[in-house]
Amino acid sequence: MELVNAVSLILSVALPLGLGFLGSFAGDVGVSDWYKQLKKPPWTPPNWAFPVAWTILYIMMGVAAWHVWLHGGFEKQGIVLGVYLFQLFLNLLWTPLFFGMHNPGAAFADITLLWFAIATNIYLFWHVEPVAAYLLVPYIVWVTLASTINLYVWIHYVNDTQYHVTGQPDRHSKSS
Repeated sequence: MELVNAVSLILSVALPLGLGFLGSFAGDVGVSDWYKQLKKPPWTPPNWAFPVAWTILYIMMGVAAWHVWLHGGFEKQGIVLGVYLFQLFLNLLWTPLFFGMHNPGAAFADITLLWFAIATNIYLFWHVEPVAAYLLVPYIVWVTLASTINLYVWIHYVNDTQYHVTGQPDRHSKSS
């Protein structure tokens, strides 16, 4: 492998890993009292699975983008890589919406857009390099699972009269 290709691979993987790491500072991801009190669906994976899965997915996303990059970089694949960067932005945005702002509704809107952006990415990557598209399939599967969990939490969160959008106990609720 040429040095240029090796460096571009490292940068391609470092970008989603770095953004994922940055997003983890948005709140006490998975360990806050707010998150612990949420009613979650029975299919929610254990907390330890999330960082493991996301690390693997971020690496696969970076390798997928690198495969596309090898077919002309931004000069020839500007739209395709632009969609990829857009979905990375949506991915980064979800964590502060859900964990930082305690807003499962806004997070669900974001993750829905993210799902469509990933699907578009898979379609576009397929036309450039099919291997790149295949590398994104586990990502869309995981985001589909995360979307169902997010929706479940939002439905139960909105219907829970003891909590506001802020996640703080309601001073006016009967249980106070």
